[in-house]
Amino acid sequence: MNRRTLLGGLLAAASVPALAACSSGITSLDGQGGGSGGGGSSSGGITIGTANFTENQILGHLYAAALGAAGVKTTVRANLGTREILIPALKGGDIDLLPEYQGALLHYLDPKASATEEGEMQNALAVALPAGLQILPYGMAEDSDAFAVTRETARKYGLSSLADLARHNGKLVIGAAPEVKKRTVGAVGLKDVYGVTFKEFKSLDSSGPLVKGALRKGDVDVANLFTTDTDIAAEGWVVLSDPKNLVPGQHVVPLIADRAADSTVRKALARLGAALTTEDLTELNRLVDKDKKDPEDVAHDWAKQHGIVKKGS
Repeated sequence: MNRRTLLGGLLAAASVPALAACSSGITSLDGQGGGSGGGGSSSGGITIGTANFTENQILGHLYAAALGAAGVKTTVRANLGTREILIPALKGGDIDLLPEYQGALLHYLDPKASATEEGEMQNALAVALPAGLQILPYGMAEDSDAFAVTRETARKYGLSSLADLARHNGKLVIGAAPEVKKRTVGAVGLKDVYGVTFKEFKSLDSSGPLVKGALRKGDVDVANLFTTDTDIAAEGWVVLSDPKNLVPGQHVVPLIADRAADSTVRKALARLGAALTTEDLTELNRLVDKDKKDPEDVAHDWAKQHGIVKKGS
């Protein structure tokens, strides 16, 4: 997709309404539930939640920088956990805004979803979302799930695609975040789509030091990583191709509660989404993971360099 088509999608997606009914389960981080608050105003400030991996924390601080530059008071609650925690927290009012990824969010809400193109996924998400939540226009940056092996493992077992894994059912160990064991873009989909079964599933982290360390040491044969992880190229790991399109597109998309989605917020996040590229996101990940810089600092520096935040702010 070229830049013009993508930016057209950014604008078109803003008009899609959220239509679905609420799902069951806890509605608050403390398990006590909560109301959805008023409608469509950021005047009282916005609380941004993030998942428990580097990139999502960076995105949360980028959202805060963009909104702060637009005059919106923000609080970032970083590293809260997985969607199983974050989505109920968003519904319940503990947080108001969350950086998400199109395909992963869609498969979380609707495991049987078949949409793979960005515009189709945006429409499908609008239908699948619980009442009170909406997606804003998706951005240029994209980060997909990847299943990677070392070069040695690829040679030993003749692996170049996910389909090749089925020839070695019951022999290989996969490492990933715990929730990947039950997700379509994970062990469930690998079995249903490619007929793959593993000797063992090791619960580690999301493209983090645990799963990457296990892959280096040979404690796992296959690792679930993110395509913006700079270690893939640095280590020479082999990303297995996906001929049956198990992994959908994963453009970054803001997920927000209706109560906070006013025009100021929409414009600020659309501007950020049109500026942030996949290459930018990859480099920001490197600065945090490799250079050990603070996620808030690298987000703010990038925002200043790209005119999202005024220099000197």
